[in-house]
Amino acid sequence: MEMKNPVNLSMEYFQKLLRNNSKGEPTMPAEIIKGSEVAEQLREEMKTEVAQLKERGIVPKLTVILIGDDPASHSYVRGKERASNEIGIDSDIIRMKADITEQTLLQEIAKLNDDDTVNGILVQLPLPSHINEQKVIEAISPEKDVDGFHPINIGRMMVGQDTFLPCTPYGILTLLRTKHIKIDGSHAVIIGRSNIVGKPMGQLLLNENATVTYCHSHTKDLASHTKNADILIVAIGREHAIDESFVKQGAAIIDVGVNRTSEGTLTGDVDFEAVKDVASYITPVPKGVGPMTITMLLANTIKAAKRRNERA
Repeated sequence: MEMKNPVNLSMEYFQKLLRNNSKGEPTMPAEIIKGSEVAEQLREEMKTEVAQLKERGIVPKLTVILIGDDPASHSYVRGKERASNEIGIDSDIIRMKADITEQTLLQEIAKLNDDDTVNGILVQLPLPSHINEQKVIEAISPEKDVDGFHPINIGRMMVGQDTFLPCTPYGILTLLRTKHIKIDGSHAVIIGRSNIVGKPMGQLLLNENATVTYCHSHTKDLASHTKNADILIVAIGREHAIDESFVKQGAAIIDVGVNRTSEGTLTGDVDFEAVKDVASYITPVPKGVGPMTITMLLANTIKAAKRRNERA
């Protein structure tokens, strides 16, 4: 995999632009950051690590609780199961009906917390409306919280301690590092403030010495903020909400959105075709951020297994 020197993104872009214009050539499009390729390489490394752990009697295991019949949730869980099996992590899916009581779910989580063979517990979101999502997240042991959503793990992340990081922000940070995109001193703008992506993403970048701006549905004059971004991360769930008018030349664009078009295909929150000639880096949808989310879940599960062995 080709690596780039950690240089200022905007300066790199303008150097390319100057070289191309001096030759009478068209401007260079952005480098496409294919998360699927990065994920594949990371999973190969994890496969080796898991095999070595098993030789020492350490068998990483992930248990997923799936509630109801939501097709998207079932698809996500199948993907997690395939990825786990691919690298040698033991996986188990506990399927529950949509009308299960909150108390029954909490009792099942308590059993998994006490099961020494289980290293990671994940309750697939969203949950039925009668179940308190935050109560469920807090019921999972922080040491088995491989989604990185427990308040204790979020608190550890806030102060820069080693912990389980939320998988999508963790995957994005890994992509930026893999491409040696400069974070320290850069201006990062996050569009979206969810507890799953937006908020933790900004904190991770702040921990890396970026200057971070959060934008959301109440932000006035959105473009005035986004056009100052060296790194722009978009997670709002609206098809092609961001076009080239929102983007600074030479910015790195990370598109977290996954939207289904009227034709049934998947597309992002960013208008890829319009933005790719302005940005210096851009993630596609699909095969951009998505594969990294599952990959970092596997990384957290391996980490949990190793921690468990250290405590044993």
